[in-house]
Amino acid sequence: MENIDSNISSEEELVGIDEVQKFLNRSRASVYRYTNTDLRNLNPSFNPRKLNPEFRTDQKDPLKFHPNEVARFAKDILRIKEVTVEVFNTPSSAAQNILAQILDELKSIRSLLEKE
Repeated sequence: MENIDSNISSEEELVGIDEVQKFLNRSRASVYRYTNTDLRNLNPSFNPRKLNPEFRTDQKDPLKFHPNEVARFAKDILRIKEVTVEVFNTPSSAAQNILAQILDELKSIRSLLEKE
């Protein structure tokens, strides 16, 4: 029961409650009970006995979790022997494409400035 298999395609991708529910094979209500949240504190301190969400800036922000945190919780707390956490890149949105273009432009400006 101590073996956990975590296949994470991207360290930067966060997952929502629905994905966590599928990974852990638990009900949505159970996932919310496991989660380290507090109505009085938007970002409570790390709790090793709970599933810790990523930093939020607003109470209305959806809960997001790092795949490594989901795997840690499954292994250490739930004692699930096999959990595979796979995060797939979503298709690029228009906003992501624009940001990529801005980044490319900034890089070219920087290289021109460094040449002078």
